[in-house]
Amino acid sequence: MAPSQNVLVIDNASQEPLAGNWDLSWHDRSRHVREDELGTTIARLRGIKESKGELLLFVDDDNVLAADYLEQALKIGRSFEFIGVWGACINPEFEIEPPAWTRRFWSYLALRPIERSFWANMVTDYSLLPAGAGFCIRRKVAEAYARNDAQARQIGRRGNVLTSCEDTDLVLTGCDLGYGYGCFVELRLLHLIHKGRLAEDYLLRLVEGCTLSTSLLQARRNGALPPSPSKPWWRRKLGAFRRRLMMKRMDRLILEARMRGWEQAKAVISQTSSTVPGGPQQKPDMSYVPWRS
Repeated sequence: MAPSQNVLVIDNASQEPLAGNWDLSWHDRSRHVREDELGTTIARLRGIKESKGELLLFVDDDNVLAADYLEQALKIGRSFEFIGVWGACINPEFEIEPPAWTRRFWSYLALRPIERSFWANMVTDYSLLPAGAGFCIRRKVAEAYARNDAQARQIGRRGNVLTSCEDTDLVLTGCDLGYGYGCFVELRLLHLIHKGRLAEDYLLRLVEGCTLSTSLLQARRNGALPPSPSKPWWRRKLGAFRRRLMMKRMDRLILEARMRGWEQAKAVISQTSSTVPGGPQQKPDMSYVPWRS
């Protein structure tokens, strides 16, 4: 007998509530859940709280799952009991033909066009981790992640603020519990990419936000910021103008975006570490002003 499946639609601060427009009567174990605080992490934490199953599947509104996705997800969960989080082969469906120069940014857009399945438990190589679109998570991992609610909320996408790393945080939580992670070609998903996400300004802000989030996550887990994306200050000052002239334009813009993200993480950590005399620790300000062209 197949396990029962519940469908939860988390309405994450939509201007017009979804419940009046999205009919879920086709599924007898489905419901809408309204979450007024904006953010991917916030919506996922609410979904974890409201759900009951032993396997959770996160699907975003720009994801199109293959018809057999749920069947394959359950089969993988039964066959690989040592894996706590697993993801899909994610291919893009672009609204417009993407310019060739954008290809180097595609990993930032949660695209994983893998050719073979793999699993691992390495926590140092983030390039191996599954992307959050179509995430499958065991309840034990999800509940451990939710118990660190305050820390989880410090990172993740919030509307137009392009911070991220909520996916990485979940995967590493599973590794903390002794699980591995994996990506499987049997799980197939289309990620719909709006044309605005191929704009240079958007992609550079995305690099900046991802660097900020990754730096904060690594600092939380390792006790210190990762090394600066740039060279030591004395080498950066010495001949900086000459090096920038020699760099290709996009290489320079990406380096500058990563540096901005790292510096913002440094500022957030500095603020978090400071204390008010005789009072509690200050709450970190996770907002930041993205770079604009």
